[in-house]
Amino acid sequence: MKILLIEDSELLRRSLVVGLGNLGFTIDDTDNGETGYNMARHNHYDIIILDLMLPKMDGMSILEKLRKQKVMTRVLILSAKNEAKDRVSGLLKGADDYLTKPFSFEELHARILTIMRRGQVEKANDNLCIGDFTLNLTDRNFYYKDQMITLTPNEYKILECLFNQPNRVVSLEKISTAVVGNFDFLSKNSIEVHMSSIRRKVRALNLTLPVKTKRGFGYIAQG
Repeated sequence: MKILLIEDSELLRRSLVVGLGNLGFTIDDTDNGETGYNMARHNHYDIIILDLMLPKMDGMSILEKLRKQKVMTRVLILSAKNEAKDRVSGLLKGADDYLTKPFSFEELHARILTIMRRGQVEKANDNLCIGDFTLNLTDRNFYYKDQMITLTPNEYKILECLFNQPNRVVSLEKISTAVVGNFDFLSKNSIEVHMSSIRRKVRALNLTLPVKTKRGFGYIAQG
């Protein structure tokens, strides 16, 4: 799941990038509204976390412009403006939720999951399945039948990218974007190290990971 975080507080932004990244989300972030607006227009995100008081373009203007251009990415406003009129205005202009500062990280996480469940195309009750292997999109864990296989956040992101596109070759570039976002790069060697680690964990249970290497192209998840 890819998140765009538009927040001008350096301390809060860094904290959320680390916290959400540790939960397995892929985060792109910026501290100014104009850059954030352009990122939201030109890249695919599952959710945008949007501050209102931003340099160059305020959050409400970003929201209005995106909705006028039919960009329907889910938006969670994160703002110190806590009056009812501000919350109502944000929701009426197209936000999916409004969380006031200060807030708990646990509540932010819960609201992200709730927003993503609304109107979500059902994927086997929030699961991605290949054979008897399952990625649970809610608790962000990997299972073989009822047995959990512990993954790092990056390992989970790689499998989520592959399981989202079963029986299709997924390029190394797409895997890199799924793991670290559009503004960083994960090398071929790093991806291979992560895949080797996942395979070792699966082999430890005398199982075979349903992912094949397409040498020179990428990987393919097949049941």
